[in-house]
Amino acid sequence: MDAGSFEGFSTVLEAPGILTVTFDRPETMNASTIGMKRDLVELLTRAQMDNAVRVLVFTGSGRAFWAGDDMKSYAGDTAGSMVGPIDPGHDTPLGTYGALRAISQAVNVAVRGLDKLTVAAINGFAIQTGFSFALACDFRIAAESARMGSATLRFALLPDEGGQWLLVQHLGVGRTIDFLMRKRIVSAHEALELGLVHEVTTDDAL
Repeated sequence: MDAGSFEGFSTVLEAPGILTVTFDRPETMNASTIGMKRDLVELLTRAQMDNAVRVLVFTGSGRAFWAGDDMKSYAGDTAGSMVGPIDPGHDTPLGTYGALRAISQAVNVAVRGLDKLTVAAINGFAIQTGFSFALACDFRIAAESARMGSATLRFALLPDEGGQWLLVQHLGVGRTIDFLMRKRIVSAHEALELGLVHEVTTDDAL
């Protein structure tokens, strides 16, 4: 696979077919832009069609895996490196709803639709969009320093990107309501006890 030039992340393909995707906006704790999400969907489409790719591993640079959305980016350029610009679409409540369905949810739908294994190597904060993305992956391995949860209710917003549905699959309805309404941000070991990750390892070993 051609490494390409993507917004907000870099890729490395190594034998025997492991594609490592590193979110690399550490100055924003890898907060996502619309362009980054659109490029990510493009990458996932390429990976699906590339026989050389067998497993995708996602991780972050710096202190975060993926700490939600970069809200400031919505007012700026919405073009990714691989796709052209579009209107940001967040200027009205209906526009925000449409953007969530067309842009944010599309990322997790693309991950869930892959017929190749996906691994979230959670190296730090996985919040809101990043948390939902990790839940969409097949496997989740967390570093001991990892923290994860949905912070949307802290801003009077409902969980998005399908995160609440994914949480129900792991926790059940009752524990999902408790998790979201209490706005919980849990440690790696708490996430392991809840069944949100498969394994916890040291930061150096991740």
